[in-house]
Amino acid sequence: MNLTNLKKIFLANGCKKIYAKTLAQNDLSKSQVYFGGSFDVLNIFPIEEITTDSSGDWDSERFKATLGFSWIQEDGSLSIAPHAKLILYPAYPEVRFSGFLKNSRNAPSLLMNMKIGGRILFMGVSGRGTVLGYVVGPDSEIANEFNSIKLLHESIFSVIELEESQNNREKLLAELLRIYNLGWIRSKRLNNKGEVLPCNAPNCGGYTLEAELGITPNGYSEPDFLGWEIKQFGVANFEKINSKIITLMTPEPTHGIYKTDGAEAFIRKYGYPDVSGKPDRINFGGIHKSGINHPKTNLTLELIGFDNNTGKIRNADGRIALIDKDENETASWSFASLLKHWNRKHNQACYIPSQALDDEGRNYKYGNNIILGSGTDFQLFLKEMSIGHIYYDPGIKMENMSTKPLIKKRSQFRIAAGNLGNLYKNQEFINISKV
Repeated sequence: MNLTNLKKIFLANGCKKIYAKTLAQNDLSKSQVYFGGSFDVLNIFPIEEITTDSSGDWDSERFKATLGFSWIQEDGSLSIAPHAKLILYPAYPEVRFSGFLKNSRNAPSLLMNMKIGGRILFMGVSGRGTVLGYVVGPDSEIANEFNSIKLLHESIFSVIELEESQNNREKLLAELLRIYNLGWIRSKRLNNKGEVLPCNAPNCGGYTLEAELGITPNGYSEPDFLGWEIKQFGVANFEKINSKIITLMTPEPTHGIYKTDGAEAFIRKYGYPDVSGKPDRINFGGIHKSGINHPKTNLTLELIGFDNNTGKIRNADGRIALIDKDENETASWSFASLLKHWNRKHNQACYIPSQALDDEGRNYKYGNNIILGSGTDFQLFLKEMSIGHIYYDPGIKMENMSTKPLIKKRSQFRIAAGNLGNLYKNQEFINISKV
């Protein structure tokens, strides 16, 4: 095996990059392999499931994130490592790689238990969304080749690009410039077969933009376009976008009365009559900020298990919760469920302003001033929520409540565009018509 052949194997499995880490002496199977002092690695490797391991002791609180992982063999075949996982310790914070040898036939046990520095671990994300790995000793031909080249870095990894292609950021900007130059676009959406369908709802601005970009609906928590999450938001003036409100994500609650008793019971107990007087209808809405009781729902949003002063998660079983006057947890979102979604899907995000026009049907056009954000961490999300920049603003209603109830569910976490920079390590305001 040499570096050229190893690249070919990664490429044949649909990998676009190889992430390489030079292992320290204590990067071993028993002590786990150190993957950095932040949760950045979640932005790179797709997670199958996140579970919690809460002991009540902050120093030992942790999340366990399972990976679909296989070791590459010398002949290019794969050996599945069914117990591979990432261990996330929020107190430090840090991430470690664990379980990669257990029950994995032909795994590189000798090298991964060898207490010697200079070994190199190569990893890549396959076209199937699984992670592939290969490790070499410090005196191997591959190590000598690798150590002789200069590479860019991402998180704690050196990055080997496998595809010679136009930068995805440049491709995205070029597509958005094309769409900007189209002017008004008839409202539309794509179905999961890629077929263009009309779209007449008030929230079709996002669907229309996605249709232009060729993004079809899917149930995966993956970025929308070339590794970028696409978010559009309505504005009155394309030159003034900082004050506009952006919906970051719309997850359903994972715990609480909403989950155990159902949405109908929740709305009947905590909702209120429609403020415009529409009969036989109950709404549940309004801006809920951390620590502030909402006058209509009489619920208070709380961050359970998050330390505002340090900006760190103190409890792996932590959650964002709506608490009533009797201290009942009415609806909540576990940190574990949101962590998986946020880091992977929002690590690179593009925010595009839009305007709507009703002229013989619904039409949209998209602005030239956009926002790019890259490098995020879920603890940044929680920090912004703790100070009120991110808030819960649901659009939930129940019509025909006395006969055949019809429920619309929409839980929204939102932020003003001007505060987006606090969620990312890098933020750019770009006029695409001048790039």
